[in-house]
Amino acid sequence: MPVFDYKGLDNSGKNVKGKIDGDNLKIARAKLRRQNIFPIELIEKATLEKPTQVGRFTKFFKRVKITDISIMTRQLATLIKANIPLVEALIAISDQLENERLKLIMTEVREQVNEGSSLATALGKHPEAFSNLYINMVKAGETAGTLDTVLLRLAEFTESSVKLRNKVTGAMMYPLLMTLVGAAIITGLFIFVIPQITQIFSEMEQALPLITRIVIGISDALRYYWYLVILGIFIFYTLFKKFSATEKGKRRIDATLLKLPIVGKMVRMISVSRFTSTLSTLLKGGVPLLAAMDIVKNVVDNTLIREALIKAKENITEGQSIAQPLRESGEFPAMVTHMISIGEKTGELESMLNTIADAYDNEVETTITALTQLLEPIMILLMGLGVGIIVMAVLLPILNLNNIASS
Repeated sequence: MPVFDYKGLDNSGKNVKGKIDGDNLKIARAKLRRQNIFPIELIEKATLEKPTQVGRFTKFFKRVKITDISIMTRQLATLIKANIPLVEALIAISDQLENERLKLIMTEVREQVNEGSSLATALGKHPEAFSNLYINMVKAGETAGTLDTVLLRLAEFTESSVKLRNKVTGAMMYPLLMTLVGAAIITGLFIFVIPQITQIFSEMEQALPLITRIVIGISDALRYYWYLVILGIFIFYTLFKKFSATEKGKRRIDATLLKLPIVGKMVRMISVSRFTSTLSTLLKGGVPLLAAMDIVKNVVDNTLIREALIKAKENITEGQSIAQPLRESGEFPAMVTHMISIGEKTGELESMLNTIADAYDNEVETTITALTQLLEPIMILLMGLGVGIIVMAVLLPILNLNNIASS
């Protein structure tokens, strides 16, 4: 739907400006008049319709970031808590947002709320910006009359999610950079240095050591058959992507990840942290337990852990506990299932889940720090090993030649 920038006068003659959506200029003008605004200037600015094939590339750079959603949510909660009417709060929010895409979305949300839609219904029309969790929390807050409290909890939850993601991303950036630099250096040695030395070896007319023949073979493959190497990588990536897209492939990959020494522990801790913090937020926001379990399974990426959550939901439907199927799955640490069981028995499930989430967030941070410190010397060692193999492959024939000459 097109969005228009407008300038006009309200009933008191005060200058006002903002954005409004409408199928055309006439409808947008009529909407403004229903809001007691006399439009002076009305210019079509943008559209919220699905992008054409040409516009898909630019949409990637205009996507709504989770940090923008977090800031907007906290500001909206503050305005509503100050007893400002929802429509006026949405007007204030949409006018001051810096992200152009989010500004357009909130303008449309404001118009739909002004026409009688609930906030949750209006937000639900923009799944590219607002998750199922977000929409259900807002719906629960509107039903219970605690929208400001729910929005504050959503802002805190979103901020903690951003913080966790930034920690993981930041921790992996340095090892990834070192891997790329090391790979570039070793590839350069194979392509530019080894061929120069190979000419010397070809004049020796003697049998070369195995390690030297292997290094020369890799060098020739990278020089003369580089397109086959790239094609092989592309084929492997395509096949792996197709395999991981299947239910069986995704399950096998997830099971393998959980069994890896360090990565498996990280995946499990992050999944447990997401599950417990999300479920705690939903329950505190007034979402019923069954509906909360249906939502929370979608925030966990690992298939095996998600299956345990689905089984837990089935148990709840049958009047049983959450902790038992989680314990039987073997995918959740004993401490987690024990604390959930205590929370169910004492009626303090929300606070127990929040305690677990805090504990695992701290453990994730500690593990990431330790992993980063461990990866640095490992990457240096691997780079040194690669260069050492090349040096050995070059020196061995020369040493053999010296031995022959001295004998």
